[in-house]
Amino acid sequence: MRASRLVSILLLLQTRGRMTARELAERLEVSVRTIYRDVESLHAAGIPLYGDAGPSGGYRLLDGYRTRLTGLTADEAESLFLAGLPGPAAELGLGAVVTAAQLKLMAALPVELRDRAGRIQERFLLDAPSWYRDAEPVTHLPAVAAAVWEEHAVRVRYRRWKAPQEVERRLEPYGLVVKAGRWYVVARCGGQVRTYRVSQILELHPLREERFVRPPGFDLAAHWEAYRAEFEARLRRGEAVVRLSPRGLERVPDLMTPGVVAAVRATAAPPDAEGWTRVTVPIESVGHATGELLRLGTDVEVLEPPELRHALAATVRALTALYAGRDTPADGGRFAPRPARQTGSAVRRMTWKRRVTS
Repeated sequence: MRASRLVSILLLLQTRGRMTARELAERLEVSVRTIYRDVESLHAAGIPLYGDAGPSGGYRLLDGYRTRLTGLTADEAESLFLAGLPGPAAELGLGAVVTAAQLKLMAALPVELRDRAGRIQERFLLDAPSWYRDAEPVTHLPAVAAAVWEEHAVRVRYRRWKAPQEVERRLEPYGLVVKAGRWYVVARCGGQVRTYRVSQILELHPLREERFVRPPGFDLAAHWEAYRAEFEARLRRGEAVVRLSPRGLERVPDLMTPGVVAAVRATAAPPDAEGWTRVTVPIESVGHATGELLRLGTDVEVLEPPELRHALAATVRALTALYAGRDTPADGGRFAPRPARQTGSAVRRMTWKRRVTS
C-alpha cells in the first residue's frame, strides 16, 4: 500500500507540478504527517524532490525529471480498457484517437496483461444510452467542446421548453457532461452557472476573441452532482399514497424512476389482508403522476391526494367511453370472429375473419 502511495506522489508532482503536503494528503486520503514521512523516503531513494517554504511553497520535482513508470497492475490495465466510451468519443470526433491510444497501450503492456486487457474488450461493453431512445443530433458538439478546451465564449440560439421557446444566449462553457447518452454543457450565462442540452442548440457562433477564466477550484463533477440532486428535488413537488398489488410491487423497479423505487422500498407497510402494500411516493404533478401510474394499470390504487385519484378515475372513464362502442373481443379478435351484426350473415363473419387474420 505504501509503495503504491509513493508512486502516486511522484505521478501527482509530475503531472501537477508544485503541491503542498496538505494537498497531497487530501488527494491520497492520508495525514500530513504521513506525507512528510513518504517524502523523506523518496529523498532517501535518491528522487530529486524539493520543498519550498512560504505561502507559494510546496513540493516539486527537479525540472526535467520524469518518472518512467510502466508497472501497471492487472486491475489498472483492465480498468483503462473498461473506461472507454466509444459512442460519446465518436460524437466528440475522438473515436479514432481513442482506438489509437488503446492500441499503443496494448502494445506497451506485458504479454500477460495484454491478454487480460484483450479479454476485457471482448467480453464487456458499456452502452451508455437508455433503451427506446433515438440518437440525438449533436451537430454543434465539436464546437462546444472546442470552446470548453480553449476557454472562449460562444453565442447560441437555443430551444427551451418554456415560452419564448427560442432564445439567444452568450455562454462561457466550463465543461461537458454525458448523461444517459445525452450531452449537456455546463456554462456561465448572465452571471449564473447553468446547464444546457447540446442537442437543443440550433445555431452556434464561436467568439474566439472573447476569452474567459474558469473560476478557481471549479469542480465539474461536484457541480454536476449538486445540480442533479437539486434537479431531482425540484421534480418531487408532492407525495401520493397508493396501494400496490403483489404484481404491481414486482413491476415498480421496471416501470418507475429510481426515486420512486427508493420511496416504495422505504415506506412499504406490511401487506394487508388482500396482499396489497401501502406506500408513499414522490410526484412531480397530478398530470405527470397520472401518466406514470397508468403504467401499472389495475395493480395500483391511489388513496391520496384526492386530485390524483379523481384524475385517474376520469382518465379511466374516458378510456372506457373510447373503447366501449368498439365491440372489441376480449382476445382482440385473434382467435374468434367478431359476432355478425345480422344473425346468419356468413359473409360478414368471413370478412371479419379475413381482416383479423391477415
